[in-house]
Amino acid sequence: MRKTTTARAAGASGKTGRIPAQPGPRGVPLGMLVAPAQPGAKDATADQPGPEDIMVGTVSADAGEQAGHGAVIPGAGPATRPGERATVRLRDVGPDDPPRYAPEWLELREGADAVARAPELLDPLRIRLANLPGKSGVVIHDLGCGTGSMGRWLAPRLDGAQHWILHDRDPYLLHFAAVASPRAAADGSRVTVETRRGDVARLTPDALVGASLVTASALLDVLTREEVDALVTACVGAGCPALLTLSVAGRVELTPADPMDAEIADAFNAHQRRDGLLGPDAVTVTCEAFAAHGATVRVHPSAWRLGPDDLALTAEWLRGWVGAAVEERPELKERADRYLRERLAACAAGELTVLVHHSDLLALARPTGGTS
Repeated sequence: MRKTTTARAAGASGKTGRIPAQPGPRGVPLGMLVAPAQPGAKDATADQPGPEDIMVGTVSADAGEQAGHGAVIPGAGPATRPGERATVRLRDVGPDDPPRYAPEWLELREGADAVARAPELLDPLRIRLANLPGKSGVVIHDLGCGTGSMGRWLAPRLDGAQHWILHDRDPYLLHFAAVASPRAAADGSRVTVETRRGDVARLTPDALVGASLVTASALLDVLTREEVDALVTACVGAGCPALLTLSVAGRVELTPADPMDAEIADAFNAHQRRDGLLGPDAVTVTCEAFAAHGATVRVHPSAWRLGPDDLALTAEWLRGWVGAAVEERPELKERADRYLRERLAACAAGELTVLVHHSDLLALARPTGGTS
């Protein structure tokens, strides 16, 4: 499942339409963000589209980029409504394919993502980055960056100068990620940002030349085996580590339990594997691919733990989770509708807790010309 934001996370505003405050621009409302870039912020918004390319507020998307009202985004909350902007796509798709993420969903999940990510993987990553030869700073490629939540989480946890290269298909998300990026590392060193609009599912080794680190969040499970192989090959070719977080594990625990929990979970997992996507198999496949190239791989749990403080996130997650299950198995609809109503009522009453299992993966490839 995709994740969301909680009011308890550091800097979270708890209001829709705002990214949690972080170093850099604070609490910028989505509807207030405009291009061009801020004066004097050339390094933070390089390659940004101009005003003719970014429209804010309510925007009519092209017919081929539009999802109908009530369409299901697997595990990612409701699809965009007519008149809203379509967002991230990982590859060329047909006109009926819905967008995967809306910025409101990415905002909603950001706090929960931040709490869930595994800090246990940071020490081995810091050691590797500190031992890079001849480096006065690190270059970090964030794949499928969305609104930039990975940078807001990771940059302030690493020492030293950092240059982040943000990759996404959506110019609106890229612009927001650049403007809302951190400006300082853990030790006060400078953090700079540039953006690259492109298809992360078509990554080539050349795209990562000079990279010190590759990062991504909630990405692996929406890739195919071939796309994971391409990602792994690119990382290994560049000799850089990869921190790939928040991949679905295919396990969900709801309290109190319901007899339909397992049935919905099975149908959702089947939906995640549609069209050759890896879904809950992604971490295993990625680990095997890195290991085949001689990389050292560490995996750590990174579950969402949703309770009474996370009502908005839990409700949106439930709608997406059940909706994807019904899309996969329409015969569940009547019972699933009743199940969803009951679950939403329990959520609103503060009587439901949800554990959504994910995994974080750190792969330490052999440095170019050396050993790991």
